[in-house]
Amino acid sequence: MIKAQRGTKDILPENILTWQRIEKTARELFQRANYKEIRTPIFEATELFKRGVGDSTDIVNKEMYTFSVGGQNKDESSITLRPENTAGVVRAFIEHGFSRASVPVKFWYFGPMFRYERPQKGRQRQFHQIGVEMFGVNDPSADAEVIALALKFLSEMGLKELVAEVNSLGCTKCRDEYKNRIKEVLKPYLDNLCEDCKVRYEKNPLRMLDCKNESCAKIFENDEIKRVILSDFICEECLEHYNSVKKYLDVLGVKYKENKMLVRGLDYYNRTVFEIKSDALGSQSAVAGGGRYDGLVEMLGGEKTPAVGFALGVERLYELVEHTEEQKLDYFVVSNLQDKAMETVQCLRDMGKSADFDFQNRKFGKQLEKAGKTAKMAVIIGEDEVAGEYYTVKNLETGEQKKLKLSEL
Repeated sequence: MIKAQRGTKDILPENILTWQRIEKTARELFQRANYKEIRTPIFEATELFKRGVGDSTDIVNKEMYTFSVGGQNKDESSITLRPENTAGVVRAFIEHGFSRASVPVKFWYFGPMFRYERPQKGRQRQFHQIGVEMFGVNDPSADAEVIALALKFLSEMGLKELVAEVNSLGCTKCRDEYKNRIKEVLKPYLDNLCEDCKVRYEKNPLRMLDCKNESCAKIFENDEIKRVILSDFICEECLEHYNSVKKYLDVLGVKYKENKMLVRGLDYYNRTVFEIKSDALGSQSAVAGGGRYDGLVEMLGGEKTPAVGFALGVERLYELVEHTEEQKLDYFVVSNLQDKAMETVQCLRDMGKSADFDFQNRKFGKQLEKAGKTAKMAVIIGEDEVAGEYYTVKNLETGEQKKLKLSEL
């Protein structure tokens, strides 16, 4: 028997209603905030992710599904299934000239992503993300709106005890100085770092702070190293931006706390970064994250454009929310007169009601038994009903029966 590939899952009918509720909640909330839905292709040129996501990230180094397609066009010779969607949205923003639109330009998306990693609960090789991106606004009010929007969505999905962890990575100038200080203080411990951190040490030292290796975490707890990590390294302009973000979060009533170790896992972030966590979820408490990426549009060939956004994994969210139970049909038609049953079902559906009948034309008792399991009401059509030009309608929850004309159903 051929089975689904490892790291992929079928979303079955008994699960789909919760998925639809997640998407419906996102669509309604984001549209109220003036975000327009965008759908980008599931594969892009590999170079988009190498340049956009960053070649020091685990995503680019270890987790991308990349294919050589042998095209004559050099840009088409290597394609990658999208491991995240911000780079693709930025590509669409540039390609379709949204830089000429009035700001802010606001997008939201929902769709499958692909990463080659060890499958575990809430994390698959094909997974789904919901996210928002806002382009064109440098003001810290944009950062605060995006953070508040992520919290509002998760709250509307029923998650409790939510808090935003926030940090500022500074701009290119102050961040480069900070990277050099981290490299300097970690140099004596380089041999003791994990292999990934040895690579990050050269390519992007900030990414070391995101390491989940216990031995690296112990090194970062060294007093001298911790003092550098927790130092206020950002420049005056970045500090003013960060303080304004926190001020706006206070205005919006957003619960937050600062986390100097928070760097996020992608290279394109600058200034504000954040994660939404819940104390009710234990160690794996992060359910959404994002931040500002002011240099990405220009890096990918567009005009210099400030931007900020967030994303969350739907499979992870699905494990945390209350699941929606499948709704019963409005009507199940019980009859051994197949032509009459089909005609009645069609009329009910045309009226906007959900209805079905027994295609196998079994005995009345079997049909009523199925009706009791699948529907709220049974419409019974026997010879008496046909002769009297009426329907017997039975409420399957109360047992009450009525004789009704079709127009009265």
